[in-house]
Amino acid sequence: MPELPEVAALTDFLRGQLLGTVVTTIQIVSFAVLKTADPPFSDLEGRTVTGVRRFGKFVCLETDGLYFVFHLARAGWVRFTDAPTGTPLKLGKGHIAARLSFSSGTGPLDFDLTEAGTKKSLAVYVVRDPHDIPGIAALGPDPFSPGFDVDALARILGSSSQQVKGLLRSQSVIAGIGNAYSDEILHAARTSPFAVAKSLDRDAVGLLFDAIHEILGTALQDARGKAPHELKDTKRSHLRVHGRTGDACPVCGDTIREVSFADTALQYCPGCQTKGKILVDRRTSRFLK
Repeated sequence: MPELPEVAALTDFLRGQLLGTVVTTIQIVSFAVLKTADPPFSDLEGRTVTGVRRFGKFVCLETDGLYFVFHLARAGWVRFTDAPTGTPLKLGKGHIAARLSFSSGTGPLDFDLTEAGTKKSLAVYVVRDPHDIPGIAALGPDPFSPGFDVDALARILGSSSQQVKGLLRSQSVIAGIGNAYSDEILHAARTSPFAVAKSLDRDAVGLLFDAIHEILGTALQDARGKAPHELKDTKRSHLRVHGRTGDACPVCGDTIREVSFADTALQYCPGCQTKGKILVDRRTSRFLK
């Protein structure tokens, strides 16, 4: 799933490619992805792209007062081309869910929203105000916003009995962090994924705050300037625990472990994060704290 660093880099890329272009056609191949009906998506055609912004993990194209917004969810991605074939798409065929075509000073451009797998959760919206989208209206602070400091994080953690892993992933609490980077942040902060948020003392909160900015900041720097097709590999290349089950921890050498859920999993290092304790897989037992 693309998270804040990849979505930020994707936003920058699309801004550089699309600003000033004119939307010529929109093809919705899978109508399940379209979450709004008013205004109709065809109202975007003929409008000029005047801005591209990020809200958490949402990408927003402004087109003369209307907004095309998408959320890539778990398996969605963007495929961009400056040499489109012009071949019409067929409903329900292949991995392409939607295609936007543009005219520019240098020629036509296409970008496709694609989604792999059978669990479809890619979402597309056409709205007059991005904050009309419930997911955007409910977003918590961005980790790099001016008001998000260690005191703000302490207040968030201190008011919650939720496990810190789930709290970091909650978009209404902190915007932009998903499964992979929450694993990486907790590893860097030497914190158990199942520690109760309000149980963390001030030192632990400080470590977590620093880890959020270190992990996301490094990933942002690595992703900056990359084309969409490069971003997934860039993300994978610097993950130290997420997706590394069975590997040696690069910090302490212990074996990276996994806890699986119904449709996802997390990874952690017992040596760095749980004082050597193995967290029991929820599929067979209750969590160990």
